[in-house]
Amino acid sequence: MNRAGRWRPPQPSGHYWVNIVPPLELRCGQDGSGSLRCPLMTTPPYQQHPQGVSDKSKVVAGILQILLGSLGIGRFYMGDTKTGVIQLVVSVVTCGLGGIWGLIDGILILVNGGVDGQGRPLRD
Repeated sequence: MNRAGRWRPPQPSGHYWVNIVPPLELRCGQDGSGSLRCPLMTTPPYQQHPQGVSDKSKVVAGILQILLGSLGIGRFYMGDTKTGVIQLVVSVVTCGLGGIWGLIDGILILVNGGVDGQGRPLRD
């Protein structure tokens, strides 16, 4: 408000606001038949990796599994939390001897590859 009690728009303060409007094909609305359509927004409209290939690296997963396999870190990285927790529990229960499983698992991941938590093959 100014001195006369009237509202006035705020003055620029060095900050700029930008309205980001999604492209027309990503907006919800009615199509020509009158039914409501709204696209799923679970994945971005672009792909960084080929379709069906994981964004996780086989080499990183294998090295993590070899070095920290007793903790299941490689499996956690791949998104396979169930196997990672089982490896961690086996290692704790066997006082660290279960780490052999992680070592062998890491070598197999490097040699044969593997799949991530969604079942997609790991990229090279």
